[in-house]
Amino acid sequence: MELSDEIRISAPRDVVYRALNNPEILQECIPGCEELTQTAPEELEAKVVLKIGPVKAKFAGQVTLDTAKAPDGFSLTGEGKGGAAGFAKGGADVTLTEDGDETILAYTAKVDIGGKIAQLGSRLIAGTAKKLSGKFFTRFSEIVSEQGVS
Repeated sequence: MELSDEIRISAPRDVVYRALNNPEILQECIPGCEELTQTAPEELEAKVVLKIGPVKAKFAGQVTLDTAKAPDGFSLTGEGKGGAAGFAKGGADVTLTEDGDETILAYTAKVDIGGKIAQLGSRLIAGTAKKLSGKFFTRFSEIVSEQGVS
């Protein structure tokens, strides 16, 4: 499955980039995130509880960031395991483009899933993924635009 979208954030690019690398902000934005820990400068571990249709599961996962394109963007790869519910693995490319005092954040993500969640059907999973990413970016934009990040 592939997702892509673009969002305008009322903050300069360097502020948006720093926020995307701040585990406290990310934890607040990720739907169902119970814990997010930075284990190395470019590695994070997460515990997230999600409900996809009738399946509710706690996922434990790792995310690795590639910041070679900073501050114009970065790439990330990750994998999460939810026991009997299944697994998800994938990656995303994020670009940050300055537009005056605002930043345009664009992303393309690819995700592979397996286990019980894969049996739910691609329409349900795609709809849930779009809803979750929408919640993440709406909350992220609110935090960065209103509070700023130092």
